[in-house]
Amino acid sequence: MSIGHAPIPPTPPGGHRRLRTKARLSLAAFTVGALSLAGLAVAAAPGGAATPANRAAAAAAPAAAPAAIPAPPSGFTTTWSDDFSGAANTGVNTGNWKYDTGPGSSFGTGEIETMTNSTSNVYQDGNGHLVLKALHSGSDARSGWTSGRIETQAATFGAPAGGVVMMQSSIQQPNLTTANGAGYWPAFWMLGSTLRSGVGWPTSGEVDILEDINSRSSVFGTLHCGTGSGGPCHETTGIGSGERACSGCQTGYHTYAVQIDRSVSPEQIRWYLDGNNYFTVNATQVDATTWANAVDHPFFIIYDLAMGGGFPDAFGGGPNAATVSGGQMNIDYVAVYNKGPGSTTPPPSGGNLSQGKPATASSTENGSFPAANAVDGNTGTRWSSAFSDPQWIQVDLGASHTISQVQLNWEAAYGKAFQIQTSADGTNWTTVYSTTTGTGGNQTLNVSGTGRYVRVYGTQRATQYGYSLFEFQVFGS
Repeated sequence: MSIGHAPIPPTPPGGHRRLRTKARLSLAAFTVGALSLAGLAVAAAPGGAATPANRAAAAAAPAAAPAAIPAPPSGFTTTWSDDFSGAANTGVNTGNWKYDTGPGSSFGTGEIETMTNSTSNVYQDGNGHLVLKALHSGSDARSGWTSGRIETQAATFGAPAGGVVMMQSSIQQPNLTTANGAGYWPAFWMLGSTLRSGVGWPTSGEVDILEDINSRSSVFGTLHCGTGSGGPCHETTGIGSGERACSGCQTGYHTYAVQIDRSVSPEQIRWYLDGNNYFTVNATQVDATTWANAVDHPFFIIYDLAMGGGFPDAFGGGPNAATVSGGQMNIDYVAVYNKGPGSTTPPPSGGNLSQGKPATASSTENGSFPAANAVDGNTGTRWSSAFSDPQWIQVDLGASHTISQVQLNWEAAYGKAFQIQTSADGTNWTTVYSTTTGTGGNQTLNVSGTGRYVRVYGTQRATQYGYSLFEFQVFGS
């Protein structure tokens, strides 16, 4: 989301600044729109204009039965939670939460709403949910919006050295479509506790667990760190997952989570959608000081429903005349779980063997996407192949190693069927992993093999495009 000192990049992401082609972006927009046909129609007043009243009625969603806060995962304990069980039309428990009020322009992200503490914008529904609702008045689509933003009173949610912390929430994104939801920007995110004691943004760290814009039925996960412009974390873009599909996230509740894992080496932040790890950032992607300043401390949690701003503008803009009033972000629960030091499985030894090593590939889409991009430790770059099968990418580790794990961070164009192979000479290959049901996202594959060369050999693409990897990481000893 960014605290308000970081303007969102002006160019559409394929992870914020990454572009493939205009044609592909148009196809992506069309696909998302097609998936949203069950969304809401806007009732029109005489003359064809949608009024604030009837638009608000169209955007309201019936309450669903609340889910119980899940028991902690194996090895974890529940540190803190809130299931929003207050009476209908009451505000948040101010022992747990505080309101962030005032004009969105003060946040520095280009938002146009005014955040309030009114129960018109922030309320518990009496059925176990917290609702953040954006409301519009007047005839100017670019003004007259109010909405809600809250943050935890506590700034104590973190992982101790050697431990793990997990923040998870069950959320229904605004039940809108790309036709009537332009400008909506829901977010579930965290800021470093040191921000409250004077350390500046983004040095103090920001972890965006869920962002979606313009009702695209998608999710973005991002780490912001380092310096305010450029720097090790590529600000103001940050180190991000890019846009990931989130089917049904407008119409139902889904779980969004991160784990900050200080029990492994390198330390990691992992993002999850409905329990599936779709993106990972390793501490070795930035220098040790940047990571420690941004990650190795507690955080406080934020929910907000912004309107307009640089991020929605990067995907076509909004709100506009068709944007409905009354879209709401529904939150079922939030929970923080901790696992103490010494209670985790040891990580693969030897660290990331592939980073910075020579990489080659069967093809590249064009000169902007070379094989070297997949082993540079930067999720802002990627390798992309030609649009045909089969294709491969390989890395020369420089010497023979015992290989225990391979991590693949796929762009939207991923491999459905592929093998992980090792070789002593780059000519004769042994398959150590094979699948025909690849899921894309961030895949951690435990393998057993030896070799100087390791490659991903793809035999079936999941899309009409090629194979595209942000990162190809090899672990072993």
